[in-house]
Parts: sequence; C-alpha cells; structure tokens
Amino acid sequence: MPYSPFEPELRAFEIASDPRHASVFYGSSSIRLWENIAQSFPDRAVVNRGFGGSTLAECIELIPRIVLPLAPAALILYAADNDLDQGASPEHALYLFTQFIERIRQPCPALPVAFISVKPSPARFWNIQNIRRANSLIQAAAPEHAGVTYVDVFTPMLSPSGSFRPELFTQDGLHMNQSGYDLWTGEICPWLDGLPGMLPAPA
Repeated sequence: MPYSPFEPELRAFEIASDPRHASVFYGSSSIRLWENIAQSFPDRAVVNRGFGGSTLAECIELIPRIVLPLAPAALILYAADNDLDQGASPEHALYLFTQFIERIRQPCPALPVAFISVKPSPARFWNIQNIRRANSLIQAAAPEHAGVTYVDVFTPMLSPSGSFRPELFTQDGLHMNQSGYDLWTGEICPWLDGLPGMLPAPA
C-alpha cells in the first residue's frame, strides 16, 4: 500500500475490531470528530472511518484499504470540503465525486452510497460560491449513478438570511458541535431508514 500522511490512523483502523456489513461513515475530519456516532444512530451498526483532514482525492485512493475490508452495507461520504479549500474548482470536485463512485462501483456494484453536501462553515464562508456550485453540480450528478443519493445538509445549515449558523460550530469555525451533528443525523436518518436489510446495532 502507498504511504499516507494519515498512516497512524490507517493502521489503527486495520487493527480495530469493527463489524463488517455495517453502515460506514467515511471522509474527512467532520466524520472523524463525530465521536458519538453510534449514539446518533442507535438502531444501526455504524463504523466511523473519518481520517485527518483528508481530501476527496485521498478518500478515493484509500477505498481498498479503509472501506473494502469492512464489506459495508451502506457508505456515507463526507469529502470535498478540503479539496475546495485547497483550491480545487467546483468542476474538479464533481470530477472527483464521479471518480469516487466509479472506484467504489468496481468491487461493490450494488452498495448504497450517500454523499453529504459540503457544509457552509464560518471559517470557509469566504469560499461559499464555490461550495454552493460544487454542491449543485454533485446534486445534479448523483441521480445519474444507481444507488447514489445526495444528502443536503448545506441548506438547513444556512440562516434565513443565507449566512452560516454559528450555533452549529465549535470555536474554530470549521468543525461542528453537537447541534451540528444532530442536524446531520436528522438529514441522514431518513436515507438510512429507507435501506432494507441493514445490520442492527449490537445489543
């Protein structure tokens, strides 16, 4: 396997005794920091596979190492936030989204996949137009791929005036507090609940 700057996290994943055939949450630090994710989805077996400040490009590269050994029943992805912050265009974010779906479809042709929209955080509101356009492009493209759903957290995370909602974020203005994660849970649950045959949470 190629070396990754997230090597300590990746090695920890490899030795973890996480269940197979669970709902796998995958992506960057907004997933990694969701420390009570099992409590957010008490009726489902869930596995957190968020790592570092990863990009969507890095998530694509690490699918074989981080996702496939779990044989997931569903995959929930949050990525592209860091790609856009590092200068990727909305069109490139769309390209990476397409590459991700193509890469996961090769070994997992029927895997249900949900893409969580890029959030409107205070720290990155300077880039809101690119975030908005990337979300729009990916939302339009998702139905073109069987079994892929776009989950819109962007819209409910905006205030009525169209600005960010500071009450959803920690002091760094980038990562979410419990209120933010509660909002995400409310948007993701209907999708998960609509999937048949999901592994229940361990008793």
